[in-house]
Amino acid sequence: MPNLLAMSFEGELAPSFTLHCLDAGRALPDGWGLGYYPAGEPSAAILKEPAPPQASMRSQLALAWEQVASNLFVLHIRHATWGALSDANTQPFSRTWGRRDWLMAHAGSLDRKEADVPGPFEPVGSTDTEQIFCGLLNRFVERGWRSLADVDLEVMMQWLAALNEVGEMTMCLTDGRDLLVHADRRGEPLWLGMLTPPYERIAFGDNDLDVDLTRRGAKSRKGVIVCTAELLPRDGDATRAVTWHQLPPGQLMVIREGAVIHERSTGGALETPRERWRPARTESRVFDVTHRTVYKYEKAVERSTHVLRLTPVHDHLQNVQSSQLTISVPTQSRDYIDVFGNRVRRLAIETPFSEMVIESRSTVEVLDVDPLGYDPLRVRSTIPLVWMPWQRQILDPYLLPFELPETELAELGEYAMSFVKRNDYDLVDTLLDINHTIFREYAYVQGETTVLTSAFDVYVNRRGVCQDFTNLMICLARLLGVPARYVCGYIYTGPKNPNQRQGEASHAWVQLYLPQVGWKGFDPTNGILTQTDHVRVAVGRNYLDATPTSGTIFVGGGGETLSVEVVVEPHAIRQI
Repeated sequence: MPNLLAMSFEGELAPSFTLHCLDAGRALPDGWGLGYYPAGEPSAAILKEPAPPQASMRSQLALAWEQVASNLFVLHIRHATWGALSDANTQPFSRTWGRRDWLMAHAGSLDRKEADVPGPFEPVGSTDTEQIFCGLLNRFVERGWRSLADVDLEVMMQWLAALNEVGEMTMCLTDGRDLLVHADRRGEPLWLGMLTPPYERIAFGDNDLDVDLTRRGAKSRKGVIVCTAELLPRDGDATRAVTWHQLPPGQLMVIREGAVIHERSTGGALETPRERWRPARTESRVFDVTHRTVYKYEKAVERSTHVLRLTPVHDHLQNVQSSQLTISVPTQSRDYIDVFGNRVRRLAIETPFSEMVIESRSTVEVLDVDPLGYDPLRVRSTIPLVWMPWQRQILDPYLLPFELPETELAELGEYAMSFVKRNDYDLVDTLLDINHTIFREYAYVQGETTVLTSAFDVYVNRRGVCQDFTNLMICLARLLGVPARYVCGYIYTGPKNPNQRQGEASHAWVQLYLPQVGWKGFDPTNGILTQTDHVRVAVGRNYLDATPTSGTIFVGGGGETLSVEVVVEPHAIRQI
């Protein structure tokens, strides 16, 4: 029986809970309770029922009441060891501290009660769990810890280990934002389920409890489920979307917005996103890049114009040592710099042709050796970012979200803010988390999307190619007030390079404008910051602004075939 269940999601869900333990003919539990935080508020709502009758009215609320919606839930089914069957002794317990409601639930019991920890919080009932809860909060008050984010987890581990010496200590504690869970050191099992989108219908449970995450509407939310029993798939995509493993004894985790953000165990602590994904400083590199495009037509083209963006960017982070662009047919051409700063060649062709070869050869030195090498390195921000009016005028093309239905933008906005909350409003950690999450949780699948695939479609289906992941990250960043632009270029993937997606080909990634830092490259296809493997060619608001080749045929043409070959290799220094 899962007498303790806690769930954290990256956005609000409205699951239904079916308490089969109250079915006719079953041995009834001594009580049950469900706590959650409506609309993400710091105030908790609790449904609880001591000594419940079969198919009780309150249990029907947990099944069907549409107001049971939150991104965090704690459910407990009681089998009494301490205290009478009363509301005061039914979990989860609640107290207010630090301008937020805290909830705690505990599986198992202590062998004996310890002395009360002095402080403002006192038990109302007579259970060991409420005594533990009040004791922990009194210690928090003494140290000035007003949220779980303030808690020293090493100290917390020591307190829980001491309690575990006198009884079972599988428990969860939440302040409405973070969820702290601890696995009993004596070996009482605690299971962790990782919920991974996409899914359309998902339900899981056992003989005593069923949980349906999509009964009141399907939203593909990532989540973490903690339970004292492994819950089996009941319907829909649960077999694929939820993976379970048992936590080792003594494991402590802090979960926020559907992801584990801190962990303490014999294996040590989890790194922060910036520590985990910060690239090591490297040396500058020089590449020879060849981009060859061949157009063939069944019927000759008699008159056409073409726009080429094939000359790499030249700036303080990228030095173009040489560049040559050749076209196999006679043209009238003009070179210019477009409004985005791209080097463009415009062609006018009035000589008939059935085949045209466009070849760009460049030697480029890439100098972005330490993309996070700037100060200040860690800043809490007001997100979405707020810009001065004159800054907004300049950055506006990179701040306007894609044109999508309002409901889709709202869903993507909620998704984007889940990263902000998970990373405690640290801007760079938030962006690193988005970048790596797209790489880790979205499948790279060719042939299933087009240039018309929207960012919302990519979010729902969790699959695509580099341009899709770039569009999604641009959309999420802009919804957070972070200017974002589309980058076309190349990526070098040598035989020992881990960045194997979209190897040696035209590639797309994102540049984000960070306040007081400038434009920084994020590659969500590979989950990395751009460094000395990426060669930038063109930037813009979207793919159309930065596409390598485009054109218009005025007379002739038909039956077009296109082939593109890209080679990126380290520059060979000739021996004299």
